[in-house]
Amino acid sequence: MGGLTTLGVACGPVAPTSTASAAPPKRPDPFRLGVASGDPRPDGMVLWTRLAPRPLAEDGLGGMGRAPVEVRWQLASDARFRHIVRQGTATARPSGGFAVHVEPSGLEPGREYFYRFRAQGHLSPTGRTRTAPARGALTPMTFAAASCSHYEHGYFTAYRRMAAQDPDLVLHLGDYLYEYAPGSYSGTNGVVRRHTEGKCQTLTDYRRRHAQYKSDPDLRAAHAAAPWAVIWDDHELEDNWTGSTPGSKVPGFSARKKAAMRAYYENMPLRASSRPSGTKLQLFRGLSWGALASFHLLDTRQYRTDQPCDDWMRTGCDSRTDPSHRVLGARQLKWLESGLRASGARWDVLAQQIFLARRDYALGPAVEVGMDSWDGYAAERDRLFDAVLRSGARNPVVLTGDVHTAYASDLLRDFDDPASARVGVELVATSIASDGDGYRDRSVNAVLLQENPHFALMDQRRGYIIGRLTSESLTADFHTLEYVSRRGAPARRTARFVVPDGARSLAR
Repeated sequence: MGGLTTLGVACGPVAPTSTASAAPPKRPDPFRLGVASGDPRPDGMVLWTRLAPRPLAEDGLGGMGRAPVEVRWQLASDARFRHIVRQGTATARPSGGFAVHVEPSGLEPGREYFYRFRAQGHLSPTGRTRTAPARGALTPMTFAAASCSHYEHGYFTAYRRMAAQDPDLVLHLGDYLYEYAPGSYSGTNGVVRRHTEGKCQTLTDYRRRHAQYKSDPDLRAAHAAAPWAVIWDDHELEDNWTGSTPGSKVPGFSARKKAAMRAYYENMPLRASSRPSGTKLQLFRGLSWGALASFHLLDTRQYRTDQPCDDWMRTGCDSRTDPSHRVLGARQLKWLESGLRASGARWDVLAQQIFLARRDYALGPAVEVGMDSWDGYAAERDRLFDAVLRSGARNPVVLTGDVHTAYASDLLRDFDDPASARVGVELVATSIASDGDGYRDRSVNAVLLQENPHFALMDQRRGYIIGRLTSESLTADFHTLEYVSRRGAPARRTARFVVPDGARSLAR
C-alpha cells in the first residue's frame, strides 16, 4: 500500500551550516500505534491515531510529555495521495492521551479512500477506509467479525489473515483487550507473551494496556485495512462486570469504570457522540449500508442487571427467568425495535457480545446453562425475540463473540419446540487468541450438537468470520487457525453456511 511519501512542502536551497547550528536530532516516530478508521457513513467516517513514540511509557502518555501537538491529516481518493479530497489539522492533547479523532464529511458514498497523519516530522502509515453506499443502494458487501484477543494467550495472526480478505467493514464484538495481571489467566498453551505489570485499575494502566495491544503489528495491519465498528464486552473494564456491579471484590469500581471508558474511547475510532461522560459511554448505535444492510451495535454490559445465581453455569436457577432481570435495558430495547422497524434493509445485523441461543450442557431433560449469557436472562431474551418478530425485519442476523468457540445456530422463539417460529440466525465468532491454540473435540461436540439441535457448528479453534451479503443471500465463512502459540499460522475456511433471503434459517 502506498502513502509513505512526505506531505508536500515547498523548500528552497539550504545554505551550509556549522556543526554548532545544525538541526537538533529528529524526534522518535510518534505513530507506533498505527492508524484506524471507523463507523462509516455515506458521506464520511472517523479517522484515528494516537501519538506514542514510547507506547509503554510509565505515565501512560506514550513518551509525549505534557505539551499539545498539532497533527496534520489528509484523505485522498488514491493510495499515492495525488488526489487529496480533504485535509486539515487536529490537536493531540495530554488530557486525551494524545489521541486524534477526525470526522471528515461531504464525501462521495460507496467510495474507497486513503488517509494518513503527520506530526513532529514523521508521517504515519497509510490507512484504507471507505464510505457506506448511498441510501437505496443494494451494493454487495463483505464484513468480518472478530472478538476476544488475549495478548498473553497467543499471537494475533488471525487479524492479519482477516485483513487479507479485504473486508468492507470489520465488526469487533468485544474483549479487544484483557485487564488481567501478567500470568493470572493462562490459555491452553500457557503464557506466550506478557502483559504490562499489574491488573488494570487506573487510567494510566488502561492506556498502557491499549498501547501494548496496538503495538502488535497484525492488529495494526487489520485496523489499517478497513473501517471498524467496535462494541465492548467485559474485559475492556474487568471480567463479568454488569451495570453498576463490579466483576471483582476490589474496591473502587466506579473509578475503574470511568478510567476504562475514557481509555476505550481514546483508543478506538469512535465518533465524538461516543465520548464518555463520567461512568457513561454511549456505544449502542446504528450503521446503514445502503438498502442492503443495517447494523445495530448493542451494549450488553452497561445496562445489565447482575448475573443470577452468582454467574455460575448450573441447573435449577429459578431467578434466570425473573422478568425484572435485563440485558439491554428498556431504553436500548426500545431503540433497537424502533431501528428494526425503520430499517427497511434487506438484512438487519445485530452485533452483540454474549451467547444468545440456548446452550444446554446437560444431556437429557435437565437444562444446564451459563448465567453470563442470554440463558441467564430468559425473560429478556423473550422480549428481544418478540421485538424482532414484531418489527417485521426481513432477515435478522445476530453476530456474537465472548465464548472463544465458533458456533452457527438457528434462533427459535421456543427452543423446546423445534417447529416454533424462526427468529433469525446467530453466528458466533471464536477468539482471535484467547485460550491459546484451542482444539476441536469432535466427541464432546457431537453430544452438545445432539442436545442442542438448533446448532449447526461448534469449533473451539481460533479464527474469525467472513460474511458476504448480497440481495439474495448471506454467505458466512468460518476461518480457523491451527495455532496461535507461534507466529505465521495459515488460515483456512473450515465451515460455510448460506442463509437465503427470507429463510431466517441456516441452509445445512
